[in-house]
This record gives sequence, structure tokens and C-alpha cells, in this order.
Amino acid sequence: MATLSPFSSPFPLPNTSSKFQSPLRQPDLEQLEAQQHHLQPQQAAVEQVNDERLHGSSTKTPESGVSSNHVSGNHSATAYHVAFNQDYGCFAIGTDRGFGVFNCVPFCESFCRYFEHVGGIGIIEMLFRSNILAFVGRGDHPQYPRNKVMIWDDHQSRCISELCFRSEVRSIRLRKDCIVVVLEQKIYVYNFSNLKLLFQIETTANSKGLCEVSQNAGPLVLVCPGLQKGQVRVEHYASNKTKIIVAHDSMLACFALTREGNLLATASTKGTLIRIFNTLQGTLLQEVRRGLDRAEIHSVSFSSTAQLLAVSSDKGTVHVFSLKVNRGNLSANKSNCSSNSRAPVATSNSFSFIRGVLPKYFSSEWSVAKFRLPGVSQYIVTFGNEKNTLIILGWDGSFFRCKFDPASGKEMTQLEFHNFLKPQQPYNGKYG
Repeated sequence: MATLSPFSSPFPLPNTSSKFQSPLRQPDLEQLEAQQHHLQPQQAAVEQVNDERLHGSSTKTPESGVSSNHVSGNHSATAYHVAFNQDYGCFAIGTDRGFGVFNCVPFCESFCRYFEHVGGIGIIEMLFRSNILAFVGRGDHPQYPRNKVMIWDDHQSRCISELCFRSEVRSIRLRKDCIVVVLEQKIYVYNFSNLKLLFQIETTANSKGLCEVSQNAGPLVLVCPGLQKGQVRVEHYASNKTKIIVAHDSMLACFALTREGNLLATASTKGTLIRIFNTLQGTLLQEVRRGLDRAEIHSVSFSSTAQLLAVSSDKGTVHVFSLKVNRGNLSANKSNCSSNSRAPVATSNSFSFIRGVLPKYFSSEWSVAKFRLPGVSQYIVTFGNEKNTLIILGWDGSFFRCKFDPASGKEMTQLEFHNFLKPQQPYNGKYG
């Protein structure tokens, strides 16, 4: 359980400046603004923890030692965490000196906050494009403990609430109506308006903090590891149904969820295959192959239409796969997708009579586009707003925007490169 420590009214009206507007629905804002009282332990449905650091000041002034300088200041910053927001239009970074938010297209810095007393931020999550963020400390000099989730209002330049746990926080997910906190073997879901505990889920060991939530205006769909190796647990809270999917024989390494929560892509620690499932029935719709040798999958991302899937790994490549999923009629299409997903048409026609004899990779579906990345950094990927474009972020500060042609199968073309840890460096048209 967690201890709740609101510093003032839990969530003020998010800032709606012209530069960084909040897309939250007006009823949500009214609900947040109306919540003016401090929560009692019983209301928050949490267990008290004897921790004096928990009780923050109720002051309404900005936190001391926070400046609007770039996170690196006059020194080189180290990125601890990089994450896209929920609509993939911008991204946030946590560094050894603070945090920052950047716009993707056009690439530009939205705002950065530098903690003058050297405060590391290890996990950071945006709430769409509002001024509300959530983060956790990290590093030799963390700004906040690793077992605390801090809710930051950038309009006030201070933390407005916190949740403290008995163990280290592994990840955070935000929706307009809830906060999801992931620990090593447990997940907590809180109401965003009053931080009341709604649900808790037990998982297998989850050091990566794997968890995804649907982001459309509909009911919550939450995906997390199950209690057994290779299992995925899908919670449909509207229907109060739980679906357990046996996705892999190995441990889970990464997964992604569509905005509606109806499609799930999973990868295991083996890193050779990515599988796409219908979350309601739990059926396998398609299977694509990244490669033949083992790899650590760093990120998986659906396109907005769920017709394409992007995957990044420690092999220094980003792959794009073509999907055969009919979003409008998943249940009717699942049998066709399952039968056709194992092999391209030419392979099926040529080798169907000896398919049982050939190694499985002969009937695998391979990527339709690829981009080779420099260095050994960890990268995450998403699709850009422009058709057939990708945005790739690296922990080394790399920002790539690339274009691909899924019909040709050729290497992607690099359109942009920037370093968000050193944004003063001009773009020269190519990496380096």
C-alpha cells in the first residue's frame, strides 16, 4: 500500500497557455478543480507508513532551487528516462539534473527545469500536453526518493501531491481519469481526481515496470504481466473481465497497446518474434519476425491505424512491419489473420506442401522497412503524424525522424537529427 500526502488541493486547473495546451475534457477539469479537501487515510484507501519524509510542506510557493535553464545547464546531462506522451506529439526526459519536455514536429524545446542542487529524475510521465507530470527520483543525488511518485504542476513549478510506497517504483502510467503505479510485483490504480485507490493487481517479478493502459475516452483497459512466465494479464474494467494470454514461453520483454485497448503486441526476452493479440478474446492474430538471433526489444509501437508496427532493439535497428488486422471487425477477422499471419502469399504457395519440414523462419513475416542506428544507446520509437514517418529517441539524446516506403522494402531515409541533451547544436542534415 501507499501513503498519500497531498500538499494542497490535489489538482489545480492545468495551465492552458498557447504554447503548451491541455487537451483534457472540461468535465474532468471541473472535477479536478472542485476537489479542495485533504484526503483522510480511509478515503484514500491506503495504509499508513511510518516515514517522516512523506509529509511535505503545504506551501503554495514554487520549490526552491528550480530554474528554467536547460536541464544540462553548463554541464553535460545524463538521460535516465525518455518517454513519449499519450498522443506521441511530444516527449519528456528525466536527467541527472532535472527534466524537460520537447515537441516532436517541429522539433523544439517546450520547457526544461533544472534543479540547482543536482536532483536526478529517473521516471517521468506526461499527462498528454497539460502542465501535470509525474516522476520518480534516481541517481547518486535523486531529487526525490525512488519509492515516491511525485505529481508536479509546472504552472506552479512545484509538486502538488505524492504517493509513497514500501518498495521502489518501477514505472508510472497516466490517463485523464487515473494514475497507475507499477512496483516489482504489484500494480496500484488510483483515481486522478482524489488519489483514491481503485484497484490493485499482483504480478510476477516485473523489474522493467511493464504496464500499458488504453488512452481513448472509453473505459480503462490495462495490460500487465500475469503471475506466470510469459503470461499477459488484460483487465477490461468496463465489463469487469480479466483475460490471461499465454503470449510466450520466455519472460516478457516489452509490449504495446493500441489507444482503444483492443490490440496488443508482445515480445519476449528471446526477441525474435513479436505477436499481436486481440485483447478481448485473447486470440493470436498475427506473428512477425524481427530476426533469427536473440535481441533485447526496447520498444514496440502501433501506428494510429494499427496497420503498421514499429520495433526497436539492442541490435541497433528499427523495423516496421505490416499488420493484417481489421480494427473494425476483429472477431470476424481473427480466423483469417491467424491462418494468413504465418507466411507471405508467395511462401505459402511455394512451400505449403513441405511447411512442416522447413524451419519456422521460412514461413515468417519479415519487416517492410528498416533503419540502422548508430552507437549502442537504447532507443524507443513511434510513428509520426506525417504518413510513413517514424520518430526515434535515444538515451544518448538522439532524435531521429525518418521516412519509409512499405511497398519498396528499402532502408528508411533520415529526415532529421537533433540532440535534445544539447539542443543548441544546429542540425546539419544527417547524424553526426
